[in-house]
Amino acid sequence: MSKAWKPALAFCGLMFIAGVATFAVLYSMAPDAKDLDANAENEMSATQIYWTGAGEDEEGELALTTGDVQRVAVEREDIPDTVVDGVLAAEQRTFYEDPGINVMGIGRALLSRGEAGGGSTITQQMARGYYNDLKGDEPLTRKIREIFISIKLSQQVEHDEILTIYLNTIYFGRGASGIEMAAQKYFGKSVGELDNAEGAFLGLIIQMPSNFENPEEGSWTETYLNDERWPYVQNQLALMHEETDGERGLPRAEAEALEIPERIDYNPEETSGDPRLGYVRQAVINEVERRYEGSGITGAEIATKGLVIKTSLDPELMVAAEEAFNVLPESAADDTMHGLTAVEPSTGEIVAFNGGPDVSTVINNSLVHQTQAGSAYKPYVLARALSDNIGLRSQFNGDSGREFPGLASPVINSGEVDYGNVDLVQSTADSVNTSFVELAIEVGESRVDELAVEMGVHPDRQTTSTVGPLIALGTHQVNALDMASGYATFAAEGRHFPAHMVTELQTADGNVVTPDDAEEIEAGKEVLSQAVAADATYAMQQAVLEGGAGNAALADGRPVAGKTGTSSDAVSAWFVGYTPQLSAAVGLSRAEAQPLDFGAELGDVYGGTTSAKVWKAFMETAMEGQEHQQFPEPQWVGDELSYLPTPPPSEEPSEEPSEEPSEEPSEPECDPREPDCETEESPDECDFWEEDCEQSEPPEAPDECFFPGMPGCDEEETEEPGQPGENDQQNQSNNSLIRPRE
Repeated sequence: MSKAWKPALAFCGLMFIAGVATFAVLYSMAPDAKDLDANAENEMSATQIYWTGAGEDEEGELALTTGDVQRVAVEREDIPDTVVDGVLAAEQRTFYEDPGINVMGIGRALLSRGEAGGGSTITQQMARGYYNDLKGDEPLTRKIREIFISIKLSQQVEHDEILTIYLNTIYFGRGASGIEMAAQKYFGKSVGELDNAEGAFLGLIIQMPSNFENPEEGSWTETYLNDERWPYVQNQLALMHEETDGERGLPRAEAEALEIPERIDYNPEETSGDPRLGYVRQAVINEVERRYEGSGITGAEIATKGLVIKTSLDPELMVAAEEAFNVLPESAADDTMHGLTAVEPSTGEIVAFNGGPDVSTVINNSLVHQTQAGSAYKPYVLARALSDNIGLRSQFNGDSGREFPGLASPVINSGEVDYGNVDLVQSTADSVNTSFVELAIEVGESRVDELAVEMGVHPDRQTTSTVGPLIALGTHQVNALDMASGYATFAAEGRHFPAHMVTELQTADGNVVTPDDAEEIEAGKEVLSQAVAADATYAMQQAVLEGGAGNAALADGRPVAGKTGTSSDAVSAWFVGYTPQLSAAVGLSRAEAQPLDFGAELGDVYGGTTSAKVWKAFMETAMEGQEHQQFPEPQWVGDELSYLPTPPPSEEPSEEPSEEPSEEPSEPECDPREPDCETEESPDECDFWEEDCEQSEPPEAPDECFFPGMPGCDEEETEEPGQPGENDQQNQSNNSLIRPRE
């Protein structure tokens, strides 16, 4: 062995010894089971959720609580194998063989300094929830103590006792703490009556109890439950059966045949008479779990630990967000989804949204439900182009029926209108499809999506349709929150603040918990330059003043910028707009993506004839008493580029066919040098101002004028014909030929 290896081996040996010694010290410091103070019987308190205050320092009124938490303890013999197998399959199938910890989970925890979730064993989860000794430490310290306490517990306490404590104290959602109350809240029966599918379901929801307690149809949670968690539990049940020689789990065929069981209806606000509160509760819990993950705030703690959560939601505007849809005909289809979200541009705070009529049966219309964006996506294309120095006065061919590479069918304008040459102001005001598709191709479709995400659209929306030229026409599916947040970036002069409704979270003892995104929300991020935002806003103002969004104009005359959107066959209808102080998105669609139907009273459906009216009704209330602020003046960034087709050499081809060229060169009838040769003579010279004078070229202007009116004698220079001045060009930009309703 080389001498060079000896120091390395010695070092490794010392590190091993040091590791063993450290382990021994930490293990000895961990309390024994009999020394730990149980808190399982401590009284649990519901979390309080508050509306926004009237002033900056004024606390808002209580909106709702997370509800009473109920627990009924059961003995181990009362818990059937159908439930035990389901819980172990979902959480830790090797529970009875493991020493209380998961090595891979420990590695993740140490590498992330305690921030990474997942990987905790049943013993660790029980220790965390059952013992007071693991409360209050910072994440890494808490994780290390939890690991060593769990190791000791697995040696000093029987596995059945650990599992019983765990199942009696774990939170299952729906206000149920413990397996017995969970069985009653989800299936209306006692735990001893649960079958294999019901036991497996209760096991899998432990991971995300607040999300899985009542997943909205079509939501990410429902998809995750159906496509990932349920197949995972089925496979774990089969593996458990194989690894224990049939002692636990199910044969693979039986496991794979299990179907997600039906649950009893659940409406957390069914006694309040206010359907808005169920959606608020759900939205707040989801946001807290996402934004406070690093602080270890879980759904169970939200429900049981007496937290105080302050929000930016305005109760009056929440009512207005629902009542604004009353401007639509009553003949609307019953499954029409009423999406409306309002975001404050300078903070990203959500001040209102319309959830729907019943949280237990209808998906959140505004924060979850998605539908095609239609032409409301065009401003993201415009912002990308302006950022790339393609100015508002750049010229495009706005005719309908144009063909583009990669598209099987020609692009048609609404109403099949041929606009001729258009700039980006008119393209925005009149929602010209062909010019915007060409613009998206020019700047790069994927770069448009990237910018939209930076501005506030959720990144998952890019996967809802093919990324190609037609994204300019809004093929991606979005929700009202995406669009209100994205347009808020325009209103904030290019700075994006993440959309959120939770403004403060306090523990039961009054300590304020810092969210993971505190710095980003405080400072925001510059996504667009102020000049680009100003120019985009100017173009969208013309959509309200001159284009198809006139129904969004506010009665008090304050400036409004925005964009309509209507997808093919009127599957969705949008208006997204903003004043300097507030951005709001209104999206109409149907639950099964059928064409919108408002009966004969309305006729053809467009965003400008439906959603724009709803937007106005909401904003009339939201802006009442607010200062009349103005948008910045346009800066006309970028270059005036032309993307017009090159004209052919001759615009008016001759009607008569040209003669066939002779194969032999023609010869003159005579030599023009010979005296007898008669050829066409050039006209005699004459004064060019004489009426009968014909000259092929005009003479040079004389040095002095003979009399006024002669060429070259004008006293002042005039503009050349066909070259408009600056004002003419601007007027030409805003001139509309034929405006469709969209």
